[in-house]
Amino acid sequence: MVRPQPLIDAEALAARVTELGASITRDYDGQSVTLVSVLKGSFVFMADLARAIDLDVRVDFMGVRSYAGTTSSGAVEITRDLGAPIEGRHVIVVEDIVDTGLTMTYLLDRLRAQRPASVALAALLHKPSRTRTQVAIRYLGFSIEDVFVVGYGLDFDERFRNLPYLGIYEAT
Repeated sequence: MVRPQPLIDAEALAARVTELGASITRDYDGQSVTLVSVLKGSFVFMADLARAIDLDVRVDFMGVRSYAGTTSSGAVEITRDLGAPIEGRHVIVVEDIVDTGLTMTYLLDRLRAQRPASVALAALLHKPSRTRTQVAIRYLGFSIEDVFVVGYGLDFDERFRNLPYLGIYEAT
């Protein structure tokens, strides 16, 4: 198996997640937050982020599909909805990567319709060159070039999620 070329190492990931957790702790001081992981790619990021937040943290999960292999389909499909109501809660959507912004715009609008106290977005990665719809990312890990990345929860056809780093994958 060919290993993806490293882009962001495990140490840099850990340091940035710690910084993001500290920011969330400051911003929501004394309140509880509900982290909503967008499955499957953000599960590792959310687990680490939850441990870096020094507040009462609840977690939930949503499944969203808009990719087939390395290509975005352009259509958003909810494959798993929230397990509990979010009305009146401070919700932080935890996403692996914001690419075009279309999926996240759809998801954020769907969540806001459920009347939470607030909704913010924490994204591990953003590809500014691919943006078609602007999305406010309140907690951003890293901006990257337009490359296909795997590792730290992100995959190519369900492979490479377990890598402790983010790497560039080039399909052969």
